[in-house]
Amino acid sequence: MIADTTLLKLAGQFGTPLFVYDGDMVQKRCRELHDFIPYQNLVIHYALKANYNVGLLKLLRDTGAGIDAVSPAEVELALRLGFTRDKIIYTANNMTDAEFEKVRITNVLMNIGSLSRLRKIAKNYPGMKVCLRFNPDVCDGDSIHTMTAGALTKFGILLDDLEEVKALVKEGDLHVVGLHEHTGSGLQHAESVYTAMGKLMEIATPENFPELEFLDFGGGFKVPYKPGEPRIDYVEMGSKIAELFKDFCKRYGKELIMRFEPGKYLVAESGVLLTEVNTLKRNRERLIAGCNSGFPQLIRPMLYGAYHIIDNLSNPDGARQLYDVCGNICETGDRFAEQRELPEIREYDILAIRNAGAYCYSMGGIYNLRSMPGEVVLSNDKVIYRRKRLSDEEMLDHIFKEEVEV
Repeated sequence: MIADTTLLKLAGQFGTPLFVYDGDMVQKRCRELHDFIPYQNLVIHYALKANYNVGLLKLLRDTGAGIDAVSPAEVELALRLGFTRDKIIYTANNMTDAEFEKVRITNVLMNIGSLSRLRKIAKNYPGMKVCLRFNPDVCDGDSIHTMTAGALTKFGILLDDLEEVKALVKEGDLHVVGLHEHTGSGLQHAESVYTAMGKLMEIATPENFPELEFLDFGGGFKVPYKPGEPRIDYVEMGSKIAELFKDFCKRYGKELIMRFEPGKYLVAESGVLLTEVNTLKRNRERLIAGCNSGFPQLIRPMLYGAYHIIDNLSNPDGARQLYDVCGNICETGDRFAEQRELPEIREYDILAIRNAGAYCYSMGGIYNLRSMPGEVVLSNDKVIYRRKRLSDEEMLDHIFKEEVEV
């Protein structure tokens, strides 16, 4: 992890709020998955939606990762950064016809998750090469909001619709080169992974899909967020995953590529949001520490009830007290933590909100017209990438540039 002294130095150098990322850790996590899963033809596709920081993307590209993209802009960003088309897969959710066409002409493989879209492809694009996303009916994840399978999800084609899928594939002479499934983010149970894999492999037969080149088992690898939370034994899990897939390939009759699409696992632990305390307030029994950042810049606690470790970098040995760590947004729910025991917080202390590398900046916005924080990426303790925070004037200039005469 980046030393606290380095974080304090960066806060002083670039100002706060500031996202800081450990690029070395991101590359380490990517390589780890290849060590954990002993299968030669394993391809890791980074879920770009977790964090689109260009500095991190370049490091992942150089480590050999591919991209899981969920919008045309994500596809275009990956292409501009030099990810080859064969290392990108486009898994859209309720895509429009215009979005479909925009990605189709790039020749990036599309992962189709609805019968509605599959019907259109069979009718209008005969002979097209596709991947198909199925709902494995295995529900797992760290929040009801991040579970992507089961009866209540909007994602994937039901396994019950297999025969209709096969009929549409035949009707459009489509080439199904891959099958995909995803159960959720922050998977809680290893058995969920094995069960979901089994359901996809059960339909992935030469009789159903004779042209398969790969199976894609999604992402969702869990990382610890709370103090003392144990790490998942991914060595044991990876060994089991490889064993299941090797057995499947023997049944299928050839060795297929195995794909996973981690996002959080690769980048979550690399990130820290640095924020400065500017207000201390005693509200009867509550002690409130007010910061110069807010939920639009790190929404997970407000949106999911997610837990992020918070450290007082400026006074780590202070007497511990209970605080509500609140943001600067005009919303009562704008809290990073509630009744959290922390070393004494003083005005102008710098707080580090940990595990802020995934679904933090990428889910951010400028609510209350407050600019998103700056970002820096470190590698070997040196800043290798920086994106500055817009001043109020620069943000407003950008808004006015978007005006269109009517």
